[in-house]
Amino acid sequence: MQYTNLLAHETSPYLLQHAHNPVNWYPWGEEALNKARAEDKPILVSIGYSACHWCHVMERESFESEAVATIMNERFINIKIDREERPDLDHIYMDAVQAMTGSGGWPLNVFLTPEGKPFYGGTYFPPRRAHNRASWTEVLEGVHKAYTENRDKIEDQAEQLTKHIEQTNAFGRTVGVQSEQDHALLQQIADNILKNADTEWGGFGAAPKFPQTFSIIYLLRHYHFSGQQEALDQALLSLDKMIDGGIYDQLGGGFARYSTDPEWLAPHFEKMLYDNALLVNAMSEAFQLTGNKKYERAIRETIGFVKRELTSPEKGFYSAIDADSEGVEGKFYTWQQSEIEALLGSDAPVFCRYYDISEAGNWEHTNILRVKKDPENFALQENRDINDINRILETGRKKLLEARELRPRPLLDDKQLCGWNALMITALAKAYAALGDPEYRSMAVSATGFLEKEFRRADGSWLHTFKQGHARIPAFLDDLAFLVQAYIHLQEITGNQEYLLKARELVEYLNLHFSEQDTGFYYYTHDGQQDVIVRKKEIYDGATPSANAVMASNILYISKIFNVFEWEERARQMIASLQKTIVGYPGSFGVWAASLQQLVNGTVEIAIVGAGAADHLSVVLRQFIPNKVIQASVKEQPEFPLLAGKKPAENGETRFYLCRDYACSDPLTDVVDFLAKV
Repeated sequence: MQYTNLLAHETSPYLLQHAHNPVNWYPWGEEALNKARAEDKPILVSIGYSACHWCHVMERESFESEAVATIMNERFINIKIDREERPDLDHIYMDAVQAMTGSGGWPLNVFLTPEGKPFYGGTYFPPRRAHNRASWTEVLEGVHKAYTENRDKIEDQAEQLTKHIEQTNAFGRTVGVQSEQDHALLQQIADNILKNADTEWGGFGAAPKFPQTFSIIYLLRHYHFSGQQEALDQALLSLDKMIDGGIYDQLGGGFARYSTDPEWLAPHFEKMLYDNALLVNAMSEAFQLTGNKKYERAIRETIGFVKRELTSPEKGFYSAIDADSEGVEGKFYTWQQSEIEALLGSDAPVFCRYYDISEAGNWEHTNILRVKKDPENFALQENRDINDINRILETGRKKLLEARELRPRPLLDDKQLCGWNALMITALAKAYAALGDPEYRSMAVSATGFLEKEFRRADGSWLHTFKQGHARIPAFLDDLAFLVQAYIHLQEITGNQEYLLKARELVEYLNLHFSEQDTGFYYYTHDGQQDVIVRKKEIYDGATPSANAVMASNILYISKIFNVFEWEERARQMIASLQKTIVGYPGSFGVWAASLQQLVNGTVEIAIVGAGAADHLSVVLRQFIPNKVIQASVKEQPEFPLLAGKKPAENGETRFYLCRDYACSDPLTDVVDFLAKV
């Protein structure tokens, strides 16, 4: 069969996975769109990502079939999209499929008119009719028949669906009626989060269970501000059960994307950079609040995994590791009891009991390592010394990890995304703040240098993705919003004020090219981008934070650093216009909820000035002060309002300045006295 597959020249690992399909795949671009218009054919857009298990399944079942490919090639213009390279297109067409079917996910398969307007779609389709799902061939034949015989109806449906997407994008022109100074709102948010809490296994809602770090962080901060024990207990239970579960790699560190069961035992084994960044954030705040060494260990192991397996030679971070190896999901991570016995010898029985390993297996006739008791209680149960138990576990983990490294590895998605790198930079900064490990600060600074070198263009614009020595695709809102956030956290841990100047410059760029002036919200795409049918404004938290929510938090912070009242008012307007929704649905608006939390509780403004500022900064950063704005300097810096007029003591001692609610306390020279007042 003759076919023309144009994906071999792409850089996306996901597109390259499909480069040898007998399908006439095109990347998204003018060539494919022009061909659809010239031949008057509907467009089939298939969207996924490299670590997507069901994307691989559909490829094997359908896209590798010559019979199926013949139908696709004759009747459609076929476009493959990596959702991580083109999240803008994914947002639009996911909205369309969710409007049509009530659900979404990946693989996402959507049919468009030659003008790019969606009229039908779905997610995974099997090769044969099963589980009340039409087969992929039936879908192709049905869409072709409808398009050729009922063209007017198809065009009308596409127009209506496009209008629906535009209408759902029209929000933000009204403000909430409740006062932002009402602490009852914050309690209501906590109550609504806790309504969905799994009080036995942690987390929120039923399986499949995602980490939901935004809800966890809100509850940690709510306890800090209100003292509600239930909020703290659920947040920590969620982290504890994930760290003990199979979703956490007990040997190599790092978290998988989600659990398929309530107990966090059986993950979907793909490991994403952003999940691990967000979980490091949550664990860092939990450690600052509790001092629990369990969180320190998990932070160190997770960052160790990122350094070992996701760090590039350029010091940036790769995107993901696949769930599958040798064609089997989870094979790289699972064990037979006999394998462990051969590796550990006489230590194997204790190791297997601790990690829930059995001959029958705890998942699909094999074993996922998980912890059911903490080492101290396990030592009591085994009637053995805790040091002996820890030796067995540590030695066993090391031997198994060494053996695992010899296995065929899952695919590495080695593209480096600006926004996901920025999330990891923020996570490293928060980990440094919590633990004081200078390696984390060094990793964050190096990764930022990589982004500035490879992703920033001479005209001040930025790019989205980097692979094989080249960056491409204009940056999206989340790329730049997450980068502003990273700059803010970098300044906090380094005392380098240049990062704040860069953050302000980026905010000004976003205000110029991404703003919707009437509402204060930001579009997902640059004003110069022409290949989308709608400029979306994303407000929901998904797997990554809402970029608009992050921007609201960013401009709240930057407005206080540079005393820009208009930016603070813009953030307040954004939050107020969504206030009712934030309170009612905090599971989808957790980052917004944290900003509302800060507005209600107020911001602590901290300046540390003097020769010892850097040393004292690390002491202050280890404290749990979630609503702070902080700068440290060896001297007064009049160009920064927070540092203007603030000088070291006359004898050279470092001074600590504290302002709250537009009032400042007398400066102090003792860090202990200062922290008692924060």
